[in-house]
Amino acid sequence: MRSPSDTVNEIFLNSGAAPYLFDSPCALMIGGNSLGLLPLLVYPEDERRDSFEPTRLVKRLAPVTHKFDALILGAGAAGLLCAFEAGKRGRRVAVLERADRIGKKILISGGGRCNFTNLRCRPENFLSANEHFAKSALARYTPSDFIALVEKHRIPYHEKTLGQLFCDRSAQDITNMLEAECRDAGAQIFLNANIQEVLRTTEFVVRSDAAEFRTPVLVIATGGLSIPKIGATPQGYDLARQFGLKIVKTRPALVPLVLPKKEQSIYSDLAGVSTGVAVSADHQSFREQLLFTHRGLSGPAILQISSYWQKGTPLHIDLAPDREVTSSIREAKTRNMSAARAALVGVLPRRFAERWLDLHVPNSWTNQDLEKLEREVHDWTLVPADTEGYEKAEVTAGGVDTDELSSKTMESGKVRGLFFIGEVVDVTGHLGGFNFQWAWASAAAAGRAL
Repeated sequence: MRSPSDTVNEIFLNSGAAPYLFDSPCALMIGGNSLGLLPLLVYPEDERRDSFEPTRLVKRLAPVTHKFDALILGAGAAGLLCAFEAGKRGRRVAVLERADRIGKKILISGGGRCNFTNLRCRPENFLSANEHFAKSALARYTPSDFIALVEKHRIPYHEKTLGQLFCDRSAQDITNMLEAECRDAGAQIFLNANIQEVLRTTEFVVRSDAAEFRTPVLVIATGGLSIPKIGATPQGYDLARQFGLKIVKTRPALVPLVLPKKEQSIYSDLAGVSTGVAVSADHQSFREQLLFTHRGLSGPAILQISSYWQKGTPLHIDLAPDREVTSSIREAKTRNMSAARAALVGVLPRRFAERWLDLHVPNSWTNQDLEKLEREVHDWTLVPADTEGYEKAEVTAGGVDTDELSSKTMESGKVRGLFFIGEVVDVTGHLGGFNFQWAWASAAAAGRAL
């Protein structure tokens, strides 16, 4: 059976008109009769006046325009939950994601098992220029709310330590759950949507390289700057600035710290050694594990304190919290390095204990010098050179100033219909599922207000 394209090309050939081949369908009318489906716009590459050989045309398709009640930029944790919360309320919702799949950061979190919330979530677990901002959203969407969703989808999970909840199988369970909820709520997800321009006239106009979207409500859920290798960009902050919102200076958070070259040369061969410590900076303290790396320090204690540490300031590390180290030296028959090593090895990994003691040998073995050694054990002071940066940071601290947003809805006070949720906002959680809980809570606050 001949195609409409063949029919039209034959008409042109038989009439002696300049011939053109049409590549794909779109309606064409000639003499009031529909000849089928042909391209919207066609332009000849050249004209061959002396030959009837057809010339192939290059298509120029006009961008498709979509209209939705709400448009969400970013198909991460916050964007997806916001989408189905709004969809459940009858809103026509679309989510635009620049990557080729949803929830990339979810998939790599928690070692691939997604630490999706924390049972001990409190406002005190969050850092922000306005310490009260997160309270409303966190109170209205709690860990129990998200756990109920997880259980609805029969996802097996377990508590690891300190209230941290992980999937038993894989983080893919969480992204599958969020995608299913969006599907059930009628929310549409557009992948590979590379945003070229965002404008606001009487409504928001978002142009990608393939389509145009119009909506009265725009939700920015584009995340922060952490882990650029999976697609992190400053787009959310750029849009906030475009619409006149203030930004609290961003910085890497929950990130390993780099020691100065001198300290690196001393401790780098201890990479992989860990020990329980209490680390303090800027009036904050965390008691968890410290891990030596080739370039510095990591582990839960260091990741936690990194969110508060300021470059150029010291870290204070208690190597033996709630323990007295030098009492056994005092009681030894002979006070010497052997007795001191035995005492340190009793509370620290051997290699680290011996290295640290070699650098902190007492001037003598008097009670006074042993008291000084005891203080040093409980206040090992280091000044890191820097952090490992956004490449290894789990989250971004700082972001859209909370003074610009409603704590109940996440809507901008300056631009009606503009919302910011998740990591792009100046709310940063502690390690252990708190940042996911902020994503869920802020998304629910916005989604229920659309």
